[in-house]
Amino acid sequence: MDDVKLVGTFDVTELVFLAFVLFFIALVFYLRREDRREGYPLEDETTGRVDTHGGTLLTGKPKTFLMPFGRGTVTTPTQGREKVDVAGKRTFRSPGAPYYPTGNPLEDGIGPASWAERSRHPDLDAEGHNRIVPIGTTPHITVDRRDSDPRGMAVIGADGETAGTVSDIWVDRAEHQIRYLEVDTGAKKVLAPMGMSKVKGKKNQVVIDAINADQFAAAPVPAKADEITFYEEERVVAYFGGGYLYANKDRQEPIL
Repeated sequence: MDDVKLVGTFDVTELVFLAFVLFFIALVFYLRREDRREGYPLEDETTGRVDTHGGTLLTGKPKTFLMPFGRGTVTTPTQGREKVDVAGKRTFRSPGAPYYPTGNPLEDGIGPASWAERSRHPDLDAEGHNRIVPIGTTPHITVDRRDSDPRGMAVIGADGETAGTVSDIWVDRAEHQIRYLEVDTGAKKVLAPMGMSKVKGKKNQVVIDAINADQFAAAPVPAKADEITFYEEERVVAYFGGGYLYANKDRQEPIL
């Protein structure tokens, strides 16, 4: 049986085939527009020349998202945040060459000390409350009596010296976990990631071997005493994480 003719010799089979081809072409352009939302236009590593934006067919329109709990809107791409000045230079002039820090390597934002320009708002739980807070503000969360409470313990840095004492604990009220230890260095109080800390109850000390004792005082601190934003978390973790490479010169040398 012949296919039903629509116009002349043009039948349903041809119509379906052409519809699929047009749909596939449109899908390719749609996907290319979507995957170019962030990180474009590209910049040549050697010359610094900026490539073309791609035009309407290859660049999607900005999207606006309504944030929960009255935090307004966020529009992407985040134009104006693509270019960030970094205190570093390339080791040699070639595409893909690594950068080395030119100032304080723990703060220059290079390698393991790099961070993302995240929101200046704190993380929230499902009810809209600050998710990471000092344990004293959440009476329903306590340290299990079978575990060692790190508060009051001495904090030992990578060089074996005492950096200060643990003055408080910052917990995740959504997951009931310790996220940060508040360390009183004498000059100021800083937050150290719990994931980089080893609590030794028998020795009454906490070992944080990410950085040396004298580097704790320069760690980034939250602007508010009982609140930490996404951006501040990035800076704190980057500072301590970068110490595994930049805390001392021995760590920057090859193992073999």
